[in-house]
Amino acid sequence: MSSPISPYTGTGVALITGSSQGIGKAIALRLAQDGFDIALNDIAAKIDQLKEVEKEIQDIGKRTVVVTADVSSEDEVQRMVETVAQVLGGLDVGFARYFLCSKVGPKIFSDGFSHIADDLWNLVSIDIWERTFAINARGTFFCYKYAAIQMIKQGRGGRIIGASSEAGKQGVKNMMAYCATKFAIRGMTQSVAWEMGKYGITVNAYAPGAVVTALAMQAADAHAKLDPSMSMTTWENVPSGRSGQPVDIAGIVSFIASKESSFITGQSINVNGGSYFD
Repeated sequence: MSSPISPYTGTGVALITGSSQGIGKAIALRLAQDGFDIALNDIAAKIDQLKEVEKEIQDIGKRTVVVTADVSSEDEVQRMVETVAQVLGGLDVGFARYFLCSKVGPKIFSDGFSHIADDLWNLVSIDIWERTFAINARGTFFCYKYAAIQMIKQGRGGRIIGASSEAGKQGVKNMMAYCATKFAIRGMTQSVAWEMGKYGITVNAYAPGAVVTALAMQAADAHAKLDPSMSMTTWENVPSGRSGQPVDIAGIVSFIASKESSFITGQSINVNGGSYFD
C-alpha cells in the first residue's frame, strides 16, 4: 500500500527558475513574503544578480539557496532539484519560468543567448527552433519531471507551476517558434495535471500578455522594426488601460502556490489586462 498523502499546507520550499531578474525575481520575493523558503536559479552568467536577490530574501527573514543550472540539461535540472531538497529540506512549489523568444538579429542579449527574428516563419533556422524548444519546452519538461519526483517521494502534495503565454493561446506573427513552445507548455500542463492529482499535486501555468521587463522591452523594440503594431506603445491598448508589471504575475503565482488553489489544476491562467479572452 502507498503511504497516505499529507494535506498541502501552502508553506515550505519554493524553487523559482529564471529568478535573477524581472518576473522570476518578483515571484521569488512574493513567495518569500508569503512564508516560503526560496531556491533561486538562473544560468551561471547571472550569479551576481542571483546573489543580490538572495540578499533581499534573507532580509525578509527566509532561508534561501542559489543553484545555477542550464535547464535544457536534464542532468543539471536533476542536480538542481536534489540540491534544493537537501539544503532546504524538500520541495513544495516548483516554478518553471523561461524566456527565449525570436527577435530581430542575430543579436546577443544580456542572457547570453542568440536571438533571431524572422519576418517570415519559413526563415526560422533549425538552430533557433531547437534552441527555443530546448529552453522553453524541454526545460519545462525537465523541471516538471524532477519536481514531481521529489514531491511524490515526500508525500505532502505540492504545486507545479509553468509559464505559458498569451502567445500560447493565439499565434503571434514573427514569433512562430516561441508560440509553438508556449502552446506545448499548455498541453504539458494539462497532461501532467491528470497524472499528479492522486498525489495531491496541482499543475498549472500562467499565460501573461505584455509585461514590462528588460527582456520584453528588448523584444518589443526588435519586433517593432518588423511591424509597428507590435511596439510597446500598443501595450496599453487593453481594457485595463496599462501594461503588465512583474508584480501582477507574482500575485497570481502566489495564489496558485497557496492551499486555497487546491481545486484548480491543468489551467493556463490569463494575466493580460484583458488583451485576450478565452
